[in-house]
Amino acid sequence: MREVDCLVIGSGFGGAVSALRMAEKGYDVVVLEQGRRLQREDIEAGGRSVRRLIWEPALGLRGYFRQWIFADVAVVGGVAVGGGSQVFAGVLLQPPATTFASADWPRAESDWRSALAPHYATAEKMLGAAPNPARGLQDSWLQGTAQAMQAGSSFGGIASQAIYFGQHGDGVDPFFGGEGPQRTGCQHCGECLSACQHGAKNSLDLNYLYLAEKKGARVVPETTVADIVPLADGRYRVVVRSSVGGEALPPYVASKVIVAAGVIGTVDLLSHCREVSKSLPRLSATLGQRVRTNSESIVGVLLPPGQVANADGAAITSHFYPDASTHITQNRFPASFAYMRWTCGPLVDAATPRARRWKTVMAMLRQPGRVWRNWVAGDWPARAVMLTVMQNVDTQLALVRARHPLMPWRTRLTTRRSAGAHSLAFIPQALQAAQHLAQVSGGEAICPLLESVGNKAVTAHILGGAVVADSPEQGVIDHRHEVFGYPGLYVVDGSAVPANLGVNPSLTITALAERAMSLMPARTPGRVRP
Repeated sequence: MREVDCLVIGSGFGGAVSALRMAEKGYDVVVLEQGRRLQREDIEAGGRSVRRLIWEPALGLRGYFRQWIFADVAVVGGVAVGGGSQVFAGVLLQPPATTFASADWPRAESDWRSALAPHYATAEKMLGAAPNPARGLQDSWLQGTAQAMQAGSSFGGIASQAIYFGQHGDGVDPFFGGEGPQRTGCQHCGECLSACQHGAKNSLDLNYLYLAEKKGARVVPETTVADIVPLADGRYRVVVRSSVGGEALPPYVASKVIVAAGVIGTVDLLSHCREVSKSLPRLSATLGQRVRTNSESIVGVLLPPGQVANADGAAITSHFYPDASTHITQNRFPASFAYMRWTCGPLVDAATPRARRWKTVMAMLRQPGRVWRNWVAGDWPARAVMLTVMQNVDTQLALVRARHPLMPWRTRLTTRRSAGAHSLAFIPQALQAAQHLAQVSGGEAICPLLESVGNKAVTAHILGGAVVADSPEQGVIDHRHEVFGYPGLYVVDGSAVPANLGVNPSLTITALAERAMSLMPARTPGRVRP
């Protein structure tokens, strides 16, 4: 048994902020991460080979990019020290003011936007926010798309991005006055989504986690949490195992446990504790409810053979707002994303999921040459221009525990939508944007078959499931992120977000974590460390 003051489960945005701020407050901190600590050679290999990129232990794949496929949604994310920051594009945007006007935000703050303002500023500073100076072919085409959708005035470069745009080869610490790691400038290679082999992207291992470790926090990679058990003295015993071999490891005992495993990891762990091990039976009945996809859709175009548009900027360099609720960015892909060519098909317009599925299949049968060109395109990542379309409208589903269909003695997470709820996989503005992008670029409009045939939303920005609320009847945690009914147990990650944000959520998750940590008491002086 290993005793610590504070145990953080997960090293993404919420976990990394928690690790640094709790260490600064005098706590002995340990951070558990199921992925490994990435080295440059891992990132170089992951950028070239899908086998080195994907994390799927059941298939023997131990990369750092994962995809979960549920009944209603497909989710992608990062599995490594630094969590999703290793595979994000570095976009740091605050959501529209209307987002915080939603009744989904608890009444503990009368004005959440104002309450988060200082924490947004801290997050931007810590993540090294800077305007992106690059403009390439994709940006010109996206501007043309915005103009075609009567939204040209909203088009612009990304004004706040977690990338160091200094000179390549600088070898300086531009952010923390010598307390941080040495950095080198962005090469505009477009490979941000498979992590940054050049050290230009401001992933969490280069800021929050780096500084937390300097303050004494310990990051323990390749470790998975199996259970959280309350003890009579008010502390928690955390059962762990190796995420590589699966063997049991000595448990931890901590006075404060911060769950920051990302939406899927957090809901999976807490629902296991409530329903399987029954170690946390008083968890709110709302656990797993109010899960959001950020109302997201992925569409794009495949350019004609010989045309390349992925090596003249970071992964995302521009965006626009076709209306007050919708936000659209472009994406450049690394070579290892070539596997996606087998997952995409022609984009069609249809009013219902059934009609969309039928029209997609018929389009593929009528135009086999077009489908074949997509599937055999060896240079697919260089020719694909994909759009991420996000909205802050109210869409939601639930993550629930159910019997495994092939192993009924086991349970797993699955999704459930309310009867009559509209499809999460179809956003009209996404269809229009892809059609206009095809016209201005000369490419063919495409979309993931999971969306068109499978009727599953595809998102990199899953939110909710353990949301902040005023009472356990409304959510899992209070406004300080402490779990209702379990003092000393906290949730600090994207699962706390109670509404669709409509923009890339990393900055908001970081700001919420900063706010939560600002409310944490300092470690009691004189208490003997374990």
